[in-house]
Amino acid sequence: MAVPSFSYVARDGSGKRITGKVESASEALALSELAARGLVPVRLGEAGAIQTKRRRIGSQHLARAYRQLADLLRAGVPLLKGLRLLGRGKSNPSLSAILAKVAEEVAQGERFADALARHPEVFPGPQVAMVRAGERGGFLEQVLSRLGTYLERQAEVRARIIGSLIYPAILIVFGSLVIVGTMVFLVPRFRDFYKRIEIPWPTRILLGASDLLTTWWPIMLVLLVATVIGILWARRKATVRRRVAEWIVRVPTVGPLIKGIATARFTRTLGTLLENGIPVITAMQIARDAAGHPTLCDAVDRAIDAVRGGESLAPPLASSGFLEEDVIEMVSVGESANNLAQVLLTIADTLETRADLLLGVFVQLLSPVMLLTIAGFIGFIFIALVVPMMKLSSLL
Repeated sequence: MAVPSFSYVARDGSGKRITGKVESASEALALSELAARGLVPVRLGEAGAIQTKRRRIGSQHLARAYRQLADLLRAGVPLLKGLRLLGRGKSNPSLSAILAKVAEEVAQGERFADALARHPEVFPGPQVAMVRAGERGGFLEQVLSRLGTYLERQAEVRARIIGSLIYPAILIVFGSLVIVGTMVFLVPRFRDFYKRIEIPWPTRILLGASDLLTTWWPIMLVLLVATVIGILWARRKATVRRRVAEWIVRVPTVGPLIKGIATARFTRTLGTLLENGIPVITAMQIARDAAGHPTLCDAVDRAIDAVRGGESLAPPLASSGFLEEDVIEMVSVGESANNLAQVLLTIADTLETRADLLLGVFVQLLSPVMLLTIAGFIGFIFIALVVPMMKLSSLL
């Protein structure tokens, strides 16, 4: 009988990401073999089935589950019973079903973190690493409470960004609909009238654009689909994503906002991991993946090499030019005072406050710009239609 094969994604003692396969009679034995190799599993599943369908579970639901479990543990409820109670919850059936599976795996003798690692579509690597550190260090309740706070902060930041961009998005959509509707339904009505007179260049441009939308719309549709496909293809290229990301941070107002959000995400993730007992190299490896910007990722890679060599964290981060000088100074002070985790969380709070202010300025600038742009298009259409009429009436 063939021995089952399991694919895994794990990290070694230095935090390096490792993938591979291991043959074992069961998942529990496969986890034990990985632990014997000194590997911390992030994802484990039967070969060919490690990529599962991703379930959409919001950060707020996951944060609430972590907080509820922390409250149960604080009240003296055993972990297994707490998981089973959450597994019977009704607010989010998908999450409850997964927690029920986790409870079954814990009942079979698995560690809590290893059970979470079997569901990477719900519990990402950083969360599993924090739970594992808390489980081994005997402070699981505090880790779960901090995870809930961390996810709630992430959800709040995401909600503020989306909420601030709703009004400009509505302006863009409705403004585009008004312009396209005018070009398709109103402008063609004047075509026969303008055939009898010589029309100026604005009117010619307007009629030509109307022709593109009414007569040549199949070609325009093909070009639009081809453009969308080209953009999606380009987004899959690492070099294209890097160049776009590097260009965006040089745009006024937008650049500082992107830098602030990426730096806040990195510092909050790193600070939370360090605060929960994750080794600094492993924590930096995980936080690097959370940074989300290639320039910052490169700086973190250099910082990891520096820390491995016994050097300071601040100089490699400063050499990238991505982080502000006050952030670098605070990181340096945190290293010197041996309270880097608290300093990083303070930096994240400060940068998120700055990002809120910059986002407010960006939205305040974007809304009038969009209104002026839409008004400009409508004004051009009006002038292009009226000027020939005024010329004809003067001749009469």
